[in-house]
Amino acid sequence: MNRLLLKIVMTATVSIMAFTDPAFSQILPPAKKAEHVEIVKGPVLELALDNLAIVRWTTTNPGGDDEHFGVAHYGTNPGDLSQTAKSHIRLNRAHPETIFRVRIPGLKPQTTYYYWVTSAGADGTSDGVKSAVKQFTTPAPGKRIVAYPQPK
Repeated sequence: MNRLLLKIVMTATVSIMAFTDPAFSQILPPAKKAEHVEIVKGPVLELALDNLAIVRWTTTNPGGDDEHFGVAHYGTNPGDLSQTAKSHIRLNRAHPETIFRVRIPGLKPQTTYYYWVTSAGADGTSDGVKSAVKQFTTPAPGKRIVAYPQPK
């Protein structure tokens, strides 16, 4: 009984120290950057409202700095995709793949948009991956499109 109580107290003490003492925490150096990153799923439209859309894609884990961004280049003319939207993500080093989701705000209802996606580290350096150009059309006001299969 005393050993069990001692183990519980020690575990609680170590846990408290890890969360409250910055010197106790360890900051890991960046992971090795992947030599080649590729899109393995998507990009696809996950959701579209009359004024915003969310696109989603999966890549092999790009490595490098844990702080990353998914970036969507978009516009209404496939020859001019100069508008950009980006969303922050923190890489999980233990996973072989990374799912990116980018929210594209400020869209017009019932309008066709073209887009391509990429990803980049926190310093803006590209992971060297670029999708083909895709398209979606925003719905009428008050409507929505859920195009990507939702998790069960």
